[in-house]
Amino acid sequence: MTTTTAPATPTALPVTGEPRPRFLDLVAAEWLKLWSLRSTGWSLLVAALAVLAFNVGTSWDSHRYWNEDDASYAATFVADGMPLLHAFTTNAGTLMMLAAGAFGALAVTGEYSSGLIRTTFAAVPARRSVMAAKTAVVAAVTTGFGALVAAVSFAATQTILGTRGAGVPLDHPGALRVVVASALLAPVAALAGVAVGAVVRHGAGSVVGCVVVLLLLPLLLTDDRHWSAVLGHALPYQAWLRLTDVPYGPEGLAHPWSVAGAWTVYALWAAVATAVAITSVQRRDQ
Repeated sequence: MTTTTAPATPTALPVTGEPRPRFLDLVAAEWLKLWSLRSTGWSLLVAALAVLAFNVGTSWDSHRYWNEDDASYAATFVADGMPLLHAFTTNAGTLMMLAAGAFGALAVTGEYSSGLIRTTFAAVPARRSVMAAKTAVVAAVTTGFGALVAAVSFAATQTILGTRGAGVPLDHPGALRVVVASALLAPVAALAGVAVGAVVRHGAGSVVGCVVVLLLLPLLLTDDRHWSAVLGHALPYQAWLRLTDVPYGPEGLAHPWSVAGAWTVYALWAAVATAVAITSVQRRDQ
């Protein structure tokens, strides 16, 4: 007797494809791309040394030309907030801001000039996720950079001034605020640079744009008129000056503003710059 065998029913095989990269994978890739460039470490090192040179040099000058004839000079020096102004000088803040802004801009424009950005978007079509990962890496690197430079600068300057009895500890009123504000100036400026780079997409043009936005605009806007003061207070450099001006007093100022307002400027610039950078890559490759 013959047994009839029913024809086998074909079974549909599951369609498999490339797994979608997780955001942490994109962050790891952007981290490797950034640190694979020799210029990354060298540029951060040179910027750090230059910033420290301004601050340490200013403190050393004060130490060298100290008024030894006045016994109350040290107390007056501290009361006027001079140790904290020496901890992070305006020249050092300007240099850190411009260096971080250029760092953020070139982190983006370097890929556009080399054409690597097209390869990246071909491999990962989720452009906004790629830019978000790049932004996160730049923010993390510059935050660490700013924190290290601000901490070393504070320790070095107060040690020098301490030999004259004018150094202050970190728990001195306003000292921690100066250190944190100076540390966070780097990532805020770097994120602004990323946004400018994502919009302009040209290395030299992006650096010039950073100089205009971060430095020239604050110099052009004054407190003489209300509208000019409001615009000036909305810029990162003016916010940093407000946060680091510990003996700040509203007396004699036409348009005073608060510490909370300066912190808000920091937060808004970081958030808006990140949003601009992420949304600007959705449609364009070059």
